[in-house]
Amino acid sequence: MTLSTLCLLASALMLPQETKPTPPAEPAPAAPTTQDLGAGGHRYDWVSGWGIPADGKNLGNTHGAIAVDGRGRIYVNTDTEQAVLVYGADGKLLSSWGKEWRGGLHGMSLVKEGEQEFLYLAHTSRHEVAKATLEGEVLWTLGAPKEAGIYDEKKRFNPTSIAVADNGDVYVADGYGQSWIHQFTKAREYVRSFGGPGTEPGKLRTPHGIWIDRRSTPATLVVCDRENSRIQLFDLDGKHLRVLAGDVRRPCNVYVRGDDAVVADLCGRVTIFDKEWKLVAHLGDNPDQAQWAQNGVGKDKWRDGVFISPHSAAWDAQGDLYVMDWLSAGRISKLRRRAG
Repeated sequence: MTLSTLCLLASALMLPQETKPTPPAEPAPAAPTTQDLGAGGHRYDWVSGWGIPADGKNLGNTHGAIAVDGRGRIYVNTDTEQAVLVYGADGKLLSSWGKEWRGGLHGMSLVKEGEQEFLYLAHTSRHEVAKATLEGEVLWTLGAPKEAGIYDEKKRFNPTSIAVADNGDVYVADGYGQSWIHQFTKAREYVRSFGGPGTEPGKLRTPHGIWIDRRSTPATLVVCDRENSRIQLFDLDGKHLRVLAGDVRRPCNVYVRGDDAVVADLCGRVTIFDKEWKLVAHLGDNPDQAQWAQNGVGKDKWRDGVFISPHSAAWDAQGDLYVMDWLSAGRISKLRRRAG
């Protein structure tokens, strides 16, 4: 059975009823459309119009990741010459950079090292990963590991995600290439490769997003094994630990905050799990399966409270959630967490 068939067979939830926002009194900003998405301690209101450019222009293809720094600034990727957009929590664009990173800046991980924060980047068409400052100054780059004996051509290495352990070890997911995970030391020395293409436990088909999960001791590496419709857990030496399937369709990226993990699922929804990887809630589940995992859905078909092709998601310190849809026009949405 194909992945597309699995997506079509997955049960879609009913579309949440939209409520019309109350016209605000001047000079108050527009009120958010209330959707009351989620369940239990994870209930959210969809903030209508968040991050939309004042001139109404498109953001450009949002085919990357989201990161949040210690000051609450939100970093998102596009395929344009503004490869990194930096927003405030209010949706105001603060800055942008990355002309040289256009057309493939796909993975982005924010890491605090001492008192400084850095962005670790994965670029598919440049076939490399990099470390940069928050302002975009590149500190180093790293290409395909020759020691792995996998790559006879540079173009076969197409990294999609990067994660950094507490000891500085760097993990790179070759999600659009050969479906291996590569491990390097802090000094960028090659350690090992694990995973590789296949469907059996421990093997991968498009390891699209990875994350170091520190909710347990020792920490684990979470892998969004997208085209196998599952999440897999490995220890930090590459030993396979666990397969998680059934609550995800085509998981793209994972982000952990506190005891919870959020997974952006390309097939039209975002899913939250608890510390034990038990389902907490599905958010914004799209009942129109024809829109799932589609990049070209026009703005006229976008609806508040409903996702199309979630590619990345991240929480800020207040528990508000930011979601990137893989859409050619570019879409970033904010879900404000309800108190209590």
